[in-house]
Amino acid sequence: MSPLSRFQSTVVLVALALLAACAPSPPAPVTAPPPLPVAGLERVMGKDERALFALFGEPDLDVREGHARKYQFAGPFCVLDVYLYPTRAGLAPVVTYVEARDLKGADLDRASCIAALARRPAAR
Repeated sequence: MSPLSRFQSTVVLVALALLAACAPSPPAPVTAPPPLPVAGLERVMGKDERALFALFGEPDLDVREGHARKYQFAGPFCVLDVYLYPTRAGLAPVVTYVEARDLKGADLDRASCIAALARRPAAR
């Protein structure tokens, strides 16, 4: 084999190797993230703002971002952030996510915070 054809063969092999590297790999299996536990959150999950106000009273903070809402309820024990999003176009936003923290900012059991805030005087 002449040096030129050996070079051409090498170039062809390198090009084929590069093309093979660009071939799509099979997609990784899609796994949904584990749902957050909702035990004890039934009083707020899926509820609209009217139900929240009936349970907790007026929010201490009301933030709007597009169609989404965030209400914050604060009490002597904890702070609860409640996020509402429309589940479908044209529907009123409902609670889809909840965060709770103590007064120093550390994460707190959400169900305990909901129970504490529902008993506060502002919730009456």
